[in-house]
Amino acid sequence: MFLVAFVGLFNSLFGQKIQIELGPDEIAENQVWTITVTVIDDRLKSYDNFPDIEGFRKRGTSTQSQTSIVNGQISSSQSVVMTYLATKQGVFTLPPFKMTINDQILSSQGKKIAVGPPKQAQQRDPVRSLFERDPFDDFFGKGETEFVDVKEDALLALTTNKNEVYVGEGFTTTLSFLVADNNRAPMQFHDLGKQLSDILKKLRPSTCWEENFNIENIEGESIEINNKFYTQYKIYQATFYPLNTQPIVFPSVGLEMIKFKVAKNPSFFGQNRQEDYKTFYSSPKTIRVKELPPHPLKESVAVGSYRLDEKLGSVNMKTGQSASYEFNIYGEGNISSIEKPIVKKDNNFDFYEPNVKQNIKRENGRVAGAKAFSYYMIPKEPGNYDLGDYFSWVFFNPKSNKYDTLKSQYSVTVTGESQKNISIDSKDSGSFYDRITLADNTIHSSIESNWLKIGANLFILLMLGASAFFVFKK
Repeated sequence: MFLVAFVGLFNSLFGQKIQIELGPDEIAENQVWTITVTVIDDRLKSYDNFPDIEGFRKRGTSTQSQTSIVNGQISSSQSVVMTYLATKQGVFTLPPFKMTINDQILSSQGKKIAVGPPKQAQQRDPVRSLFERDPFDDFFGKGETEFVDVKEDALLALTTNKNEVYVGEGFTTTLSFLVADNNRAPMQFHDLGKQLSDILKKLRPSTCWEENFNIENIEGESIEINNKFYTQYKIYQATFYPLNTQPIVFPSVGLEMIKFKVAKNPSFFGQNRQEDYKTFYSSPKTIRVKELPPHPLKESVAVGSYRLDEKLGSVNMKTGQSASYEFNIYGEGNISSIEKPIVKKDNNFDFYEPNVKQNIKRENGRVAGAKAFSYYMIPKEPGNYDLGDYFSWVFFNPKSNKYDTLKSQYSVTVTGESQKNISIDSKDSGSFYDRITLADNTIHSSIESNWLKIGANLFILLMLGASAFFVFKK
Protein backbone atom coordinates (compact mmCIF):
# COMPACT_ATOMS: atom_id res chain seq x y z
CA MET A 1 0.00 0.00 0.00
CA PHE A 2 1.39 3.37 -0.95
CA LEU A 3 -0.30 6.57 0.24
CA VAL A 4 0.30 9.91 -1.49
CA ALA A 5 -0.95 13.29 -0.24
CA PHE A 6 -2.44 15.43 -3.02
CA VAL A 7 -3.31 19.13 -2.85
CA GLY A 8 -6.66 20.24 -4.16
CA LEU A 9 -8.66 16.99 -3.86
CA PHE A 10 -12.39 17.46 -3.34
CA ASN A 11 -13.67 15.66 -0.27
CA SER A 12 -17.06 15.60 1.36
CA LEU A 13 -16.93 17.50 4.64
CA PHE A 14 -20.50 16.96 5.84
CA GLY A 15 -21.08 15.06 9.06
CA GLN A 16 -17.48 15.22 10.29
CA LYS A 17 -16.08 16.99 13.33
CA ILE A 18 -12.39 17.81 13.66
CA GLN A 19 -10.56 18.90 16.78
CA ILE A 20 -7.00 19.62 17.92
CA GLU A 21 -6.08 18.60 21.47
CA LEU A 22 -2.91 19.89 23.15
CA GLY A 23 -0.97 18.12 25.89
CA PRO A 24 -0.79 19.18 29.57
CA ASP A 25 0.58 22.47 30.90
CA GLU A 26 3.33 20.75 32.91
CA ILE A 27 5.44 17.67 32.25
CA ALA A 28 8.66 16.17 33.57
CA GLU A 29 11.78 16.26 31.43
CA ASN A 30 11.58 12.51 30.88
CA GLN A 31 7.91 12.58 29.86
CA VAL A 32 6.48 13.10 26.39
CA TRP A 33 4.14 15.87 25.29
CA THR A 34 1.60 15.41 22.47
CA ILE A 35 -0.64 17.16 19.99
CA THR A 36 -3.63 15.06 18.92
CA VAL A 37 -5.76 15.65 15.83
CA THR A 38 -9.08 13.78 15.87
CA VAL A 39 -11.68 13.37 13.13
CA ILE A 40 -15.07 12.15 14.33
CA ASP A 41 -17.47 10.25 12.07
CA ASP A 42 -15.15 10.37 9.10
CA ARG A 43 -11.75 9.15 7.93
CA LEU A 44 -8.56 11.10 8.56
CA LYS A 45 -7.58 11.63 4.92
CA SER A 46 -4.93 14.36 5.05
CA TYR A 47 -3.25 16.71 7.48
CA ASP A 48 -0.54 19.39 7.54
CA ASN A 49 2.81 19.26 9.25
CA PHE A 50 2.66 19.59 13.01
CA PRO A 51 4.25 22.78 14.41
CA ASP A 52 7.81 22.95 15.72
CA ILE A 53 8.21 23.84 19.40
CA GLU A 54 11.31 25.49 20.85
CA GLY A 55 12.85 23.25 23.52
CA PHE A 56 11.27 20.10 22.02
CA ARG A 57 12.06 17.75 19.17
CA LYS A 58 9.59 15.66 17.23
CA ARG A 59 9.70 11.96 17.95
CA GLY A 60 7.15 10.89 15.34
CA THR A 61 3.45 10.28 14.89
CA SER A 62 1.11 7.40 15.62
CA THR A 63 -2.50 6.81 14.64
CA GLN A 64 -5.49 5.65 16.65
CA SER A 65 -9.04 4.64 15.76
CA GLN A 66 -12.11 4.01 17.88
CA THR A 67 -15.68 2.83 17.24
CA SER A 68 -18.55 3.13 19.74
CA ILE A 69 -22.14 1.84 19.67
CA VAL A 70 -24.49 3.61 22.13
CA ASN A 71 -28.23 2.93 22.00
CA GLY A 72 -27.84 1.56 18.53
CA GLN A 73 -26.01 4.68 17.30
CA ILE A 74 -22.57 4.05 15.80
CA SER A 75 -19.86 6.69 16.15
CA SER A 76 -16.21 6.44 15.11
CA SER A 77 -13.09 8.53 15.32
CA GLN A 78 -9.59 8.50 13.89
CA SER A 79 -6.67 10.34 15.44
CA VAL A 80 -3.06 11.11 14.65
CA VAL A 81 -0.76 11.90 17.55
CA MET A 82 2.53 13.80 17.26
CA THR A 83 4.89 13.04 20.16
CA TYR A 84 7.41 15.62 21.36
CA LEU A 85 10.44 15.07 23.62
CA ALA A 86 11.78 17.90 25.78
CA THR A 87 15.44 18.77 25.20
CA LYS A 88 15.84 20.78 28.43
CA GLN A 89 13.97 22.13 31.43
CA GLY A 90 12.18 25.46 31.44
CA VAL A 91 9.00 27.19 30.28
CA PHE A 92 8.41 27.06 26.55
CA THR A 93 5.76 28.64 24.33
CA LEU A 94 3.81 26.94 21.59
CA PRO A 95 2.65 29.94 19.50
CA PRO A 96 -0.78 29.98 17.83
CA PHE A 97 -0.81 27.84 14.69
CA LYS A 98 -3.08 26.60 11.92
CA MET A 99 -3.38 23.15 10.37
CA THR A 100 -5.22 21.97 7.28
CA ILE A 101 -7.00 18.72 8.09
CA ASN A 102 -9.22 17.00 5.51
CA ASP A 103 -9.15 20.28 3.53
CA GLN A 104 -10.41 22.26 6.54
CA ILE A 105 -8.27 24.94 8.20
CA LEU A 106 -8.27 24.69 12.00
CA SER A 107 -6.68 27.15 14.43
CA SER A 108 -5.12 26.58 17.84
CA GLN A 109 -4.34 29.26 20.41
CA GLY A 110 -1.14 27.52 21.50
CA LYS A 111 -0.03 27.46 25.15
CA LYS A 112 2.91 27.60 27.56
CA ILE A 113 4.51 24.31 28.55
CA ALA A 114 6.52 23.97 31.77
CA VAL A 115 9.17 21.25 31.75
CA GLY A 116 10.31 20.21 35.23
CA PRO A 117 12.90 17.80 36.65
CA PRO A 118 12.72 14.15 35.59
CA LYS A 119 10.42 11.87 37.55
CA GLN A 120 11.55 8.60 39.02
CA ALA A 121 9.90 5.58 37.45
CA GLN A 122 7.90 3.57 39.98
CA GLN A 123 8.78 -0.09 40.22
CA ARG A 124 5.81 -2.43 40.00
CA ASP A 125 5.37 -5.92 41.37
CA PRO A 126 5.51 -8.18 38.30
CA VAL A 127 3.22 -10.75 39.94
CA ARG A 128 0.70 -8.08 40.90
CA SER A 129 0.89 -6.57 37.45
CA LEU A 130 0.12 -9.91 35.89
CA PHE A 131 -3.09 -10.27 37.92
CA GLU A 132 -4.04 -6.61 37.45
CA ARG A 133 -3.89 -6.94 33.62
CA ASP A 134 -7.26 -6.86 31.92
CA PRO A 135 -7.45 -9.52 29.19
CA PHE A 136 -9.93 -7.37 27.29
CA ASP A 137 -7.24 -4.72 26.82
CA ASP A 138 -5.59 -6.89 24.21
CA PHE A 139 -8.80 -7.28 22.27
CA PHE A 140 -9.64 -3.57 22.24
CA GLY A 141 -6.07 -2.51 21.54
CA LYS A 142 -5.41 -0.86 24.92
CA GLY A 143 -2.43 -3.00 25.77
CA GLU A 144 1.16 -2.35 24.76
CA THR A 145 1.46 -2.66 20.97
CA GLU A 146 4.67 -3.86 19.38
CA PHE A 147 5.50 -2.34 16.00
CA VAL A 148 7.88 -3.80 13.44
CA ASP A 149 9.67 -2.26 10.50
CA VAL A 150 8.64 -3.81 7.18
CA LYS A 151 11.34 -3.84 4.51
CA GLU A 152 10.33 -1.58 1.63
CA ASP A 153 10.82 -2.25 -2.08
CA ALA A 154 11.19 1.32 -3.35
CA LEU A 155 13.86 3.74 -4.53
CA LEU A 156 14.50 7.35 -5.51
CA ALA A 157 15.75 7.47 -9.11
CA LEU A 158 17.23 10.24 -11.24
CA THR A 159 17.15 9.28 -14.92
CA THR A 160 18.04 11.00 -18.21
CA ASN A 161 17.00 10.05 -21.73
CA LYS A 162 20.57 10.62 -23.03
CA ASN A 163 24.03 10.05 -21.62
CA GLU A 164 25.89 12.17 -24.20
CA VAL A 165 24.78 15.33 -26.03
CA TYR A 166 26.14 18.16 -28.17
CA VAL A 167 26.36 21.72 -26.92
CA GLY A 168 22.82 23.10 -27.23
CA GLU A 169 21.20 19.67 -27.58
CA GLY A 170 18.44 18.99 -25.06
CA PHE A 171 18.21 16.03 -22.70
CA THR A 172 15.34 15.32 -20.32
CA THR A 173 15.99 14.65 -16.64
CA THR A 174 13.40 13.02 -14.38
CA LEU A 175 13.48 12.62 -10.59
CA SER A 176 10.90 10.07 -9.49
CA PHE A 177 10.02 7.78 -6.60
CA LEU A 178 9.54 4.17 -7.68
CA VAL A 179 7.51 1.65 -5.69
CA ALA A 180 7.48 -2.02 -6.67
CA ASP A 181 4.10 -3.66 -7.11
CA ASN A 182 4.98 -6.22 -4.43
CA ASN A 183 5.95 -3.56 -1.86
CA ARG A 184 4.37 -4.16 1.57
CA ALA A 185 5.72 -1.16 3.49
CA PRO A 186 3.20 1.72 3.77
CA MET A 187 4.79 5.10 2.89
CA GLN A 188 3.70 8.65 2.30
CA PHE A 189 5.17 11.90 0.97
CA HIS A 190 5.56 14.76 3.43
CA ASP A 191 6.72 18.38 3.24
CA LEU A 192 7.40 17.81 -0.45
CA GLY A 193 7.45 21.49 -1.45
CA LYS A 194 10.27 22.44 0.93
CA GLN A 195 12.23 19.25 0.22
CA LEU A 196 11.97 19.73 -3.54
CA SER A 197 13.17 23.34 -3.25
CA ASP A 198 16.32 22.14 -1.45
CA ILE A 199 16.80 19.27 -3.91
CA LEU A 200 16.62 21.52 -6.98
CA LYS A 201 19.28 23.83 -5.57
CA LYS A 202 21.65 20.86 -5.86
CA LEU A 203 20.34 19.37 -9.10
CA ARG A 204 19.96 22.35 -11.42
CA PRO A 205 23.20 22.75 -13.45
CA SER A 206 24.40 26.35 -13.78
CA THR A 207 25.73 25.76 -17.31
CA CYS A 208 22.38 24.82 -18.86
CA TRP A 209 19.19 26.45 -20.05
CA GLU A 210 16.21 24.81 -18.31
CA GLU A 211 12.72 24.08 -19.59
CA ASN A 212 10.72 22.93 -16.52
CA PHE A 213 7.69 20.65 -17.01
CA ASN A 214 6.17 22.10 -13.80
CA ILE A 215 4.66 18.96 -12.26
CA GLU A 216 1.74 20.06 -10.08
CA ASN A 217 0.01 16.78 -9.19
CA ILE A 218 1.93 13.66 -8.34
CA GLU A 219 0.19 10.76 -10.01
CA GLY A 220 1.30 7.15 -10.18
CA GLU A 221 2.13 5.57 -13.51
CA SER A 222 2.84 1.88 -14.06
CA ILE A 223 6.20 1.12 -15.71
CA GLU A 224 8.37 -1.96 -16.23
CA ILE A 225 12.09 -2.08 -15.38
CA ASN A 226 14.09 -5.26 -15.96
CA ASN A 227 10.94 -7.41 -16.10
CA LYS A 228 9.68 -5.93 -12.83
CA PHE A 229 6.66 -3.66 -12.50
CA TYR A 230 6.79 -0.42 -10.54
CA THR A 231 4.54 2.55 -9.90
CA GLN A 232 6.41 5.70 -10.85
CA TYR A 233 5.69 8.99 -9.06
CA LYS A 234 7.37 11.81 -10.99
CA ILE A 235 8.51 14.55 -8.62
CA TYR A 236 10.47 16.76 -11.03
CA GLN A 237 11.12 16.78 -14.77
CA ALA A 238 12.96 19.25 -16.98
CA THR A 239 14.86 19.42 -20.26
CA PHE A 240 18.33 20.95 -20.08
CA TYR A 241 20.33 22.51 -22.93
CA PRO A 242 24.10 22.74 -22.25
CA LEU A 243 25.66 26.12 -22.99
CA ASN A 244 29.25 24.84 -23.16
CA THR A 245 31.22 21.60 -23.20
CA GLN A 246 31.54 21.33 -19.40
CA PRO A 247 30.18 17.92 -18.22
CA ILE A 248 26.79 18.03 -16.47
CA VAL A 249 27.11 16.43 -13.02
CA PHE A 250 23.98 15.53 -11.03
CA PRO A 251 24.90 14.77 -7.40
CA SER A 252 23.13 12.29 -5.14
CA VAL A 253 20.08 13.85 -3.47
CA GLY A 254 17.89 12.61 -0.62
CA LEU A 255 14.10 12.55 -0.19
CA GLU A 256 12.65 11.95 3.26
CA MET A 257 9.49 9.84 3.30
CA ILE A 258 7.06 8.95 6.05
CA LYS A 259 7.37 5.21 6.51
CA PHE A 260 4.95 3.48 8.86
CA LYS A 261 5.85 0.67 11.18
CA VAL A 262 3.05 -1.89 11.43
CA ALA A 263 1.69 -3.62 14.49
CA LYS A 264 3.09 -7.09 15.05
CA ASN A 265 -0.31 -8.26 16.30
CA PRO A 266 -2.87 -5.94 14.70
CA SER A 267 -6.28 -5.57 16.35
CA PHE A 268 -9.57 -4.30 15.04
CA PHE A 269 -9.93 -1.33 17.41
CA GLY A 270 -6.34 -0.59 18.34
CA GLN A 271 -3.47 1.30 16.77
CA ASN A 272 -2.06 -0.75 13.90
CA ARG A 273 0.75 1.43 12.61
CA GLN A 274 3.26 3.96 13.86
CA GLU A 275 4.75 6.82 11.88
CA ASP A 276 8.49 6.87 11.25
CA TYR A 277 10.84 8.50 8.72
CA LYS A 278 13.30 7.20 6.15
CA THR A 279 15.45 9.06 3.62
CA PHE A 280 15.94 7.61 0.14
CA TYR A 281 18.95 8.68 -1.96
CA SER A 282 19.39 8.83 -5.73
CA SER A 283 22.55 7.78 -7.51
CA PRO A 284 24.82 10.48 -9.01
CA LYS A 285 24.92 10.83 -12.77
CA THR A 286 27.14 12.63 -15.30
CA ILE A 287 26.23 13.73 -18.85
CA ARG A 288 29.08 14.18 -21.34
CA VAL A 289 28.83 17.25 -23.59
CA LYS A 290 30.42 17.24 -27.06
CA GLU A 291 31.53 20.20 -29.13
CA LEU A 292 29.70 20.91 -32.38
CA PRO A 293 31.50 20.04 -35.64
CA PRO A 294 33.43 22.87 -37.37
CA HIS A 295 31.27 25.50 -39.05
CA PRO A 296 31.53 29.28 -39.46
CA LEU A 297 28.29 29.72 -37.43
CA LYS A 298 28.73 26.94 -34.87
CA GLU A 299 28.89 29.42 -31.97
CA SER A 300 25.45 30.84 -32.76
CA VAL A 301 23.37 28.12 -34.46
CA ALA A 302 20.42 26.41 -32.79
CA VAL A 303 20.53 22.65 -32.17
CA GLY A 304 17.50 20.47 -32.77
CA SER A 305 15.15 19.06 -35.38
CA TYR A 306 13.38 21.90 -37.21
CA ARG A 307 11.23 22.60 -40.26
CA LEU A 308 10.05 25.72 -42.06
CA ASP A 309 6.46 26.89 -42.45
CA GLU A 310 6.29 30.16 -44.41
CA LYS A 311 3.46 32.43 -45.42
CA LEU A 312 3.42 35.17 -48.06
CA GLY A 313 0.62 37.62 -48.78
CA SER A 314 1.05 37.42 -52.57
CA VAL A 315 3.72 36.31 -55.04
CA ASN A 316 2.79 39.24 -57.29
CA MET A 317 4.08 42.54 -55.90
CA LYS A 318 4.36 46.16 -56.98
CA THR A 319 7.25 48.48 -56.33
CA GLY A 320 6.66 50.86 -53.45
CA GLN A 321 3.88 48.76 -51.91
CA SER A 322 4.51 46.82 -48.71
CA ALA A 323 4.02 43.05 -48.49
CA SER A 324 3.89 40.69 -45.46
CA TYR A 325 5.99 37.55 -45.09
CA GLU A 326 6.19 35.06 -42.19
CA PHE A 327 9.20 32.81 -41.57
CA ASN A 328 7.94 30.20 -39.07
CA ILE A 329 10.47 27.73 -37.56
CA TYR A 330 8.91 24.76 -35.75
CA GLY A 331 10.15 21.48 -34.33
CA GLU A 332 11.84 19.97 -31.28
CA GLY A 333 14.62 21.83 -29.47
CA ASN A 334 15.34 24.95 -27.45
CA ILE A 335 12.72 27.21 -29.01
CA SER A 336 13.66 30.14 -26.78
CA SER A 337 17.19 30.28 -28.20
CA ILE A 338 16.15 30.47 -31.87
CA GLU A 339 17.52 33.65 -33.48
CA LYS A 340 15.96 35.45 -36.44
CA PRO A 341 16.98 34.29 -39.92
CA ILE A 342 19.78 35.94 -41.85
CA VAL A 343 18.31 38.49 -44.28
CA LYS A 344 20.30 39.61 -47.33
CA LYS A 345 20.11 43.35 -47.99
CA ASP A 346 20.41 44.98 -51.40
CA ASN A 347 18.75 47.69 -53.49
CA ASN A 348 15.89 45.46 -54.63
CA PHE A 349 13.97 45.30 -51.31
CA ASP A 350 13.61 47.16 -48.03
CA PHE A 351 13.12 44.77 -45.07
CA TYR A 352 11.88 45.96 -41.67
CA GLU A 353 12.68 44.35 -38.32
CA PRO A 354 10.35 41.40 -37.72
CA ASN A 355 7.66 40.90 -35.09
CA VAL A 356 8.42 37.74 -33.10
CA LYS A 357 5.97 35.22 -31.66
CA GLN A 358 6.85 31.90 -30.01
CA ASN A 359 4.91 28.93 -28.66
CA ILE A 360 6.48 26.21 -26.46
CA LYS A 361 4.92 22.88 -25.44
CA ARG A 362 6.38 20.67 -22.73
CA GLU A 363 4.76 17.25 -22.62
CA ASN A 364 5.63 13.56 -22.70
CA GLY A 365 9.27 14.32 -21.89
CA ARG A 366 9.69 16.50 -25.00
CA VAL A 367 10.05 20.24 -25.57
CA ALA A 368 8.67 21.34 -28.94
CA GLY A 369 7.08 24.43 -30.41
CA ALA A 370 7.42 27.18 -32.97
CA LYS A 371 8.92 30.64 -33.38
CA ALA A 372 7.50 32.92 -36.06
CA PHE A 373 9.19 35.99 -37.55
CA SER A 374 6.76 38.32 -39.35
CA TYR A 375 8.36 40.75 -41.84
CA TYR A 376 7.19 43.75 -43.82
CA MET A 377 9.08 44.36 -47.05
CA ILE A 378 8.85 46.95 -49.83
CA PRO A 379 10.03 46.00 -53.36
CA LYS A 380 12.05 48.76 -55.04
CA GLU A 381 13.01 47.21 -58.39
CA PRO A 382 10.84 45.29 -60.85
CA GLY A 383 11.86 41.74 -61.72
CA ASN A 384 11.65 38.09 -60.68
CA TYR A 385 13.22 37.12 -57.35
CA ASP A 386 13.71 33.97 -55.22
CA LEU A 387 13.07 34.79 -51.56
CA GLY A 388 15.40 31.89 -50.73
CA ASP A 389 18.22 34.24 -51.77
CA TYR A 390 17.11 36.67 -49.05
CA PHE A 391 15.89 34.50 -46.12
CA SER A 392 17.94 31.61 -44.68
CA TRP A 393 18.40 30.01 -41.25
CA VAL A 394 21.17 27.56 -40.31
CA PHE A 395 20.86 24.93 -37.55
CA PHE A 396 22.56 21.70 -36.44
CA ASN A 397 20.55 18.48 -36.46
CA PRO A 398 21.93 16.06 -33.79
CA LYS A 399 19.97 13.14 -35.29
CA SER A 400 21.84 13.38 -38.60
CA ASN A 401 24.98 14.97 -37.08
CA LYS A 402 24.88 17.57 -39.87
CA TYR A 403 24.24 21.26 -40.35
CA ASP A 404 21.14 22.14 -42.32
CA THR A 405 19.64 25.34 -43.74
CA LEU A 406 16.02 26.42 -43.94
CA LYS A 407 15.36 28.65 -46.98
CA SER A 408 12.27 30.27 -48.40
CA GLN A 409 10.73 28.39 -51.31
CA TYR A 410 8.78 31.35 -52.67
CA SER A 411 9.51 33.08 -56.01
CA VAL A 412 7.96 36.51 -56.48
CA THR A 413 7.32 38.80 -59.44
CA VAL A 414 7.68 42.56 -58.92
CA THR A 415 6.17 45.04 -61.37
CA GLY A 416 6.18 48.83 -61.48
CA GLU A 417 8.69 51.63 -61.78
CA SER A 418 12.09 51.67 -60.12
CA GLN A 419 12.09 53.20 -56.64
CA LYS A 420 15.84 53.61 -56.18
CA ASN A 421 15.95 57.39 -56.65
CA ILE A 422 12.70 58.15 -54.86
CA SER A 423 13.73 57.20 -51.35
CA ILE A 424 15.82 60.31 -50.72
CA ASP A 425 12.97 62.60 -51.84
CA SER A 426 10.58 60.99 -49.41
CA LYS A 427 12.67 61.96 -46.42
CA ASP A 428 12.27 65.23 -44.47
CA SER A 429 15.44 67.29 -44.72
CA GLY A 430 14.86 68.85 -41.33
CA SER A 431 14.95 72.42 -40.04
CA PHE A 432 18.69 72.81 -40.73
CA TYR A 433 18.24 72.42 -44.48
CA ASP A 434 15.09 74.54 -44.47
CA ARG A 435 17.19 77.58 -43.34
CA ILE A 436 19.86 77.26 -46.07
CA THR A 437 17.99 79.52 -48.52
CA LEU A 438 17.74 82.26 -45.86
CA ALA A 439 21.38 82.19 -44.81
CA ASP A 440 23.97 84.79 -46.01
CA ASN A 441 26.43 83.17 -48.40
CA THR A 442 28.90 86.13 -48.45
CA ILE A 443 32.53 85.11 -47.82
CA HIS A 444 34.09 86.86 -44.82
CA SER A 445 37.76 86.98 -43.91
CA SER A 446 38.69 85.35 -40.61
CA ILE A 447 41.68 87.71 -40.17
CA GLU A 448 39.44 90.66 -39.15
CA SER A 449 37.90 88.71 -36.34
CA ASN A 450 41.37 87.72 -35.13
CA TRP A 451 42.49 91.44 -34.89
CA LEU A 452 39.37 92.21 -32.87
CA LYS A 453 40.26 89.46 -30.38
CA ILE A 454 43.85 90.77 -30.06
CA GLY A 455 42.61 94.34 -29.48
CA ALA A 456 40.16 93.23 -26.80
CA ASN A 457 42.87 91.28 -24.99
CA LEU A 458 45.25 94.29 -25.00
CA PHE A 459 42.50 96.53 -23.61
CA ILE A 460 41.86 94.09 -20.76
CA LEU A 461 45.58 93.95 -19.92
CA LEU A 462 45.77 97.75 -19.92
CA MET A 463 42.87 98.03 -17.52
CA LEU A 464 44.42 95.48 -15.16
CA GLY A 465 47.74 97.33 -15.21
CA ALA A 466 46.04 100.69 -14.41
CA SER A 467 44.13 99.14 -11.53
CA ALA A 468 47.32 97.68 -10.08
CA PHE A 469 49.10 101.05 -10.43
CA PHE A 470 46.42 102.93 -8.46
CA VAL A 471 46.30 100.29 -5.73
CA PHE A 472 50.04 100.30 -5.07
CA LYS A 473 50.27 104.13 -5.33
CA LYS A 474 47.60 104.49 -2.62
